[in-house]
Amino acid sequence: MRLHTLIAAAGLTAVAVAVPAMAADYVTEPTHTHAYFEISHFGAAVNRVRFDKEEGKIQFDPAAKTGHVELTIDASSLNSGVPPFDAHLKGADIFDVERHPTIKFVSTKFHFKGDKVSSVDGQLTIKGKTHPVTLKASQFACYQSPMLKREVCGGDFSATIDRTQWGLDYGMGMVAGKEVKLIATVEAVRQ
Repeated sequence: MRLHTLIAAAGLTAVAVAVPAMAADYVTEPTHTHAYFEISHFGAAVNRVRFDKEEGKIQFDPAAKTGHVELTIDASSLNSGVPPFDAHLKGADIFDVERHPTIKFVSTKFHFKGDKVSSVDGQLTIKGKTHPVTLKASQFACYQSPMLKREVCGGDFSATIDRTQWGLDYGMGMVAGKEVKLIATVEAVRQ
């Protein structure tokens, strides 16, 4: 009798593993979700700045190969590690965080390569201006978190944008060029 129970349990486990994940809602995990940008400074070095406060909701269905993400970034949480530079970036010349306190990305389509997300198309809003952006995944995976006891999905995504489309014109041709690399490191917990 005991052998039959073990065989049945093993069979059920095999079936459960073979069943593809179903559509689910996820919430970004703040200690593993960050947004960054990189911009050349006089062509000599690259300034890297991180935003310390983001929140997002994700709907993800790997079986149907669909998803939707809304990520909101607190623009005033930018952090270069140099407080006077942060103050300049937050000021009216650049991000104007008093008038535009958030940056938002809302997806329009997920793309897959096999069973992994390869890129996400969406609309990026900075300083009240919205334009399309495609974030390409350099890696993506889902795993069962031993600490949270839930499924977590995430990856590293990036895009290069022309900052002038969003009114980020300060220092054009003098201090920095048009191109800015955006990087989003996201992990989200299944609800």
